[in-house]
Amino acid sequence: MKHIILLLSTIFFTTISWSQEFTINGNVKDSNINDVLPGVNVVVKNQTRGTTSDFDGNFTLDKIKVGDVLVFSYIGYTTKEIAIKNANFLNLTLDEDVSALSEVVVVGYGTQTKKEITGAVSVIGAETIEDLNPTRIEQALQGQVAGVQITSESGSPGSGSSIRIRGISTNGDARPLILVDGNVIEDLSVVNPGDIESINVLKDATAGIYGVRAANGVILITTKSGKRNTDLKFSYDMYAGFQETSRKIPVLNATEYAIIINEAYAAGGQTAPYPNVANLGTGTDWQDEVFQKAPVINHNLTISGGTDKSSYAFSTSLLTQDGIVGGNKANFKRFTSRINFDTDVFKNLKLTTNLIYTGTNKKGLNEGGLGSVLFNSINNSPTLAVKDANGNYTLSEGLGNEVVNPLAQIENTFNSTVVDKLSGVLGLKYSFLNDFTFQTNYQFNYAEVQGRYFSPLAFYGSGKVFNNEDRPSLSVNKDIFRDYTWDTFINYDKTFNENHNFSATLGMSVFKTTGLFSGSTQGFFTEEIDFASAEIENTVDQRNGLKLSGAADRFDERLLSYFTRLQYNYKGKYLLSGVLRRDGSTKFGPNNRFGYFPSGSLGWVVSDENFLVDSKTINFLKLRASYGILGNDRIASNAFRGLLNGEAAYVLNNQLVFGRSVGILPNPEIQWEQQETLDIGIDLKLFDNKIDITADYFKKTTNELLLQPPASGILGVSAPGSSSPVVNGGTVENTGFEFAIGYKKYFSDDFNIGINYNITFLENKAIAVNNGLGFIAGGGFGVGQDLPSRFEEGKPLGYFFGLQTDGIFQNQDEIEDHAIQANAAPGDLRFVDTNEDGVIDADDRVDIGNPIPDATMGLNLTFNYKNWDFNSYAFASVGNDIVRNYERVQPLVNKSVYTLNRWTGEGTSNKVPRVTTGATGNNQFSDYFVEDGSFIRIQNIQLGYSLPMKVVDRFGMSKLRFYLSANNLLTLTKYRGYDPSASSGSPIGAGIDYGFYPVPRTYLLGINLKF
Repeated sequence: MKHIILLLSTIFFTTISWSQEFTINGNVKDSNINDVLPGVNVVVKNQTRGTTSDFDGNFTLDKIKVGDVLVFSYIGYTTKEIAIKNANFLNLTLDEDVSALSEVVVVGYGTQTKKEITGAVSVIGAETIEDLNPTRIEQALQGQVAGVQITSESGSPGSGSSIRIRGISTNGDARPLILVDGNVIEDLSVVNPGDIESINVLKDATAGIYGVRAANGVILITTKSGKRNTDLKFSYDMYAGFQETSRKIPVLNATEYAIIINEAYAAGGQTAPYPNVANLGTGTDWQDEVFQKAPVINHNLTISGGTDKSSYAFSTSLLTQDGIVGGNKANFKRFTSRINFDTDVFKNLKLTTNLIYTGTNKKGLNEGGLGSVLFNSINNSPTLAVKDANGNYTLSEGLGNEVVNPLAQIENTFNSTVVDKLSGVLGLKYSFLNDFTFQTNYQFNYAEVQGRYFSPLAFYGSGKVFNNEDRPSLSVNKDIFRDYTWDTFINYDKTFNENHNFSATLGMSVFKTTGLFSGSTQGFFTEEIDFASAEIENTVDQRNGLKLSGAADRFDERLLSYFTRLQYNYKGKYLLSGVLRRDGSTKFGPNNRFGYFPSGSLGWVVSDENFLVDSKTINFLKLRASYGILGNDRIASNAFRGLLNGEAAYVLNNQLVFGRSVGILPNPEIQWEQQETLDIGIDLKLFDNKIDITADYFKKTTNELLLQPPASGILGVSAPGSSSPVVNGGTVENTGFEFAIGYKKYFSDDFNIGINYNITFLENKAIAVNNGLGFIAGGGFGVGQDLPSRFEEGKPLGYFFGLQTDGIFQNQDEIEDHAIQANAAPGDLRFVDTNEDGVIDADDRVDIGNPIPDATMGLNLTFNYKNWDFNSYAFASVGNDIVRNYERVQPLVNKSVYTLNRWTGEGTSNKVPRVTTGATGNNQFSDYFVEDGSFIRIQNIQLGYSLPMKVVDRFGMSKLRFYLSANNLLTLTKYRGYDPSASSGSPIGAGIDYGFYPVPRTYLLGINLKF
């Protein structure tokens, strides 16, 4: 009986408590930055009543009962449900919905939800860029986006990279179009990576909305801006660390060197220069002397906020970085300052402004190729000391005209390039008649580039090309670049009968770019002077090469475009888009100035169909395809008309008189280079959106390729300043497949992991080269040899063309039984008689390598546990070849350690030839100098720790995070040079290592602070 009474009492009081109503108060904040969230929707689940949070994130809701569930939702944040247990004040935080934020993607002249996009678009968010801490934006693209290949032109501070989207489609300028907040940027070094909110890469024909400049793809960069209805926020990010070389090239020490040199001299019938090698020891390691640990420091401060009608953001940053070669002599400084502001001028009129100032100062050394600092550190003799007994730098006598003491070379190098650049955007957007918006944007760039190069008195040895025994000299130049783009367009967006969504864009674009060159003015000093005191006004015998040559000191290029885009979708699952653009360029003559370039795409969201809408496995499935034609005009200005900018010599009155002649031979019939692009893709999300898959097949065919064929010298093309005409004469094809897969799993509120992998397969082939010869040569190897790279029908663009080897001659009988090979002796490379004419000559050259990788891939791993976070990124390139071209052919230069495995007698080696000072064909360009350039690189590893919120709250902060990171930590490769990612950036001549400055390994300690 007692138990029954107790049970009834419990039921009674519980019923009363559940039926009792009360008012609940609370506050909503952002879980990441601990800032209040105004306008959050607060709704009682399964009921029609609710409220929103006020400006301070507070809310009040009446008539609440225990057991009610409140649903909190806010755009860009994950919806959260809270079951009410009592009337206590409710403190709540909402998490940013990263996937939802990425659904809105910037495309040409507008935005689309990711679901609606029918083209091949990849997105990189701010969190990825923060994880990598790149000094340049290109480093954030490498390995992150399928189909995008980044090759460093140098590892020195401030140096750029070559960006290729889905292969090389032209033998000219292959750079993609880059826009920062809608403004065209040619050089990514002027942008602070810490300012970036997102990077969108347009890879297929849908980039055609941007017209002529989009033929090589488009990279859209959006910078961080403030949010409306938010208080003033501060964010400070800083990292500091040091850099070191990621690799050294193993060369001979002094004893090994002397033995090899003696052997070479003996084989050449000469007296050994080192009769006593016993006391030489290891000698000087010139690479150890040249390389050093170099500091890098970066500061970035951002201020942002907003009212109910406007938002603003201001940031400033300073990066300073020394070189691992030369230290402060190779220093790079970058200062940036940016302001974004938008406001509602009237109810339907919005003003958007953006202004970026960038100032850079780059000091540089002779970095790559014949006579560079690293070239000299590899080839200089290890028997020489850095300085002699008198404290003077030693002279590199007998090592050729280019090889000098690299420490003396650094000591006597003085130069700087200062760039001041101002970029801005001013835009107005007006909405009217409910469905129409009119927008006009004016974007501009202004840059001043000033160079200062000083050559002091210097003597490096007899006959050295770097000697300056006459007078100190100073060279200065100042170039000014201006451009503006004015875009005006109108958008119409209307939904009919709830299911039919139609949008249209109609607009025009005007682009003008001009440049003014001062030319390099060189003057000489009558007495010794240092770099700091040297001024051009104090020099004598001034010479200006530009004025002496009579070349143009300015350029003026323009584009005029009209474009329209139509988009339609039915119920958001059947998607259709079409673009037509009419581009006009001053690069072409009056008859071919304008071109029409159409593109179209379609998509089908299969997961919205009835047979998949309830699938527990497939959450999202979209099929898409695009096809279009894009134009390219990236050739020299005025190639269609004859200009008197060449040099000529005439005989007048029996006197030799120098005058002017036609420069580039004109061709008034040149027309647009056209690229046909096909893409077929699939987007797939599986298992509660934990797995994300994207796959694309693409084919790009470039027709009417713009190139310069060889021409007869009778036409005057060999005169200084003259060259062959530009013609349309080739076809290039790139086909490939991209695949990307990502997995993210939240095991609990405290622990989650993420894995992302992408791979791109690419085949590049020249279909036709109609220049009379059937090929175009490029690149360089050794001194005085034929150009080693070719653009030729049926071959990859820039493939290596040389002799093929078949081991080493072991004895005289093998030489007698072989085709005639000049100067052949036992121990020499044996070349293949490919045409079987019995003679080894230039006609036996064949395809011996391809600088374009068969596949590239990236792997990203992340995990977060409570306040700890870990990120790692890796990149791989497979199937590309590299030419080893950093070894000087001179009797006394140093050699790589593989020379120790040389042929010394029959059967001793079938790979490395003998050493000799005598005549031999071993140094002819052959596959002996071509190596596998495949590599796997761990690009970044980062470990971070964020202080708990209850700790940072005490100090008025919303976030305090410390981290350690290592960039370019490890590279696995068979290549024997400094860096397998070496590239000149040229379509014909890429993959030739002239003594590439390696990308440094960097260790950083950083802090992220928000308050």
